[in-house]
Amino acid sequence: MFRPAPSPIYTLRGAGGPLNTLHFSCKGGNTPLLFSGSGKGAIHVWNLDTRRAEKIVEGHSGHSVVWVGTLQETDALVSQGRDMRVCLWDLSEGRGEVTDSVWTGSVGFCQCSVLETSPSARLLAFAGHQTEEIKVIELPGKTPVCTLVPDAKLGMVMCIKLWQPDSGHGPLLVAGYEDGSLLLWDVTQRSALSRVKAHPEPVMCLTFDLQGLRGVSGSSEKRLSAWMLDRQNNLQLQDYVALVNPGVSQLCVRGDGRLLASAGWDHRVRVFGWKKLRPLAVLQYHTDMVLSVAFSDHRDPGQRLLAAGSKDHRVSLWSIYNEGAHTG
Repeated sequence: MFRPAPSPIYTLRGAGGPLNTLHFSCKGGNTPLLFSGSGKGAIHVWNLDTRRAEKIVEGHSGHSVVWVGTLQETDALVSQGRDMRVCLWDLSEGRGEVTDSVWTGSVGFCQCSVLETSPSARLLAFAGHQTEEIKVIELPGKTPVCTLVPDAKLGMVMCIKLWQPDSGHGPLLVAGYEDGSLLLWDVTQRSALSRVKAHPEPVMCLTFDLQGLRGVSGSSEKRLSAWMLDRQNNLQLQDYVALVNPGVSQLCVRGDGRLLASAGWDHRVRVFGWKKLRPLAVLQYHTDMVLSVAFSDHRDPGQRLLAAGSKDHRVSLWSIYNEGAHTG
């Protein structure tokens, strides 16, 4: 017997533009927050207790905001816009100021990736001025670390993910390219370790589960591509997951490694069990393309939320598969 399709527990309105990116900050005893970045250049800081925007800041000269995140050590906000800048913000004690920025030279939609290497230092990876290049710098000093350019012609860099493996080796970065390839980079050695052709179309999005050493990517086609990293740091294609309709904007794995959510061009959010990629739910609420999905980082599993941002200017929040539910 099928369970009825769930409805959002509530929605957030008033963003005034397409919601390209979402990020939760719900740890600790502070007010649970959701950050959203819009196509009109605004960053909203939503208070999840009052379900209202407690702050709205604009630091990208009206250009589309493509990514927002927070630094774990300081809770500082980081944003990326199509004005070719990555901005660091001070939002403490009522402030809303850009304290520093990095010029990327890229006008594309590739979201940057941040890796915190110590309480006071972090790596920032972003698509560079040249079509195929990825630049990695160290912050706060903006010291260049490396520039990664593939030997083969793979086209534009579409999406990247930077992480520190548990093995103790230097940081790794996986990148999706315009020709449908995934390429794994060793940042310290500045060398390509492995490459696979995951899609016939450009890789639009990817996510990577560090605990399981598994990833999944999406494109404009009617399927997701799952892949893994073996002990020799080789990318290996695994299963394909068929989709009813083509096009995925973003993918996100929940922190406990049990759920995968996809943002669909067909106005729907799809939820899968991450272990076997079994379809679990189709969430229907939005009236236009879903552009972003994010799982909350609540310490209490019962409070965990899934947020979806859409081209219809709305954010929907859902409570699904939180306690004891079998996902598979």
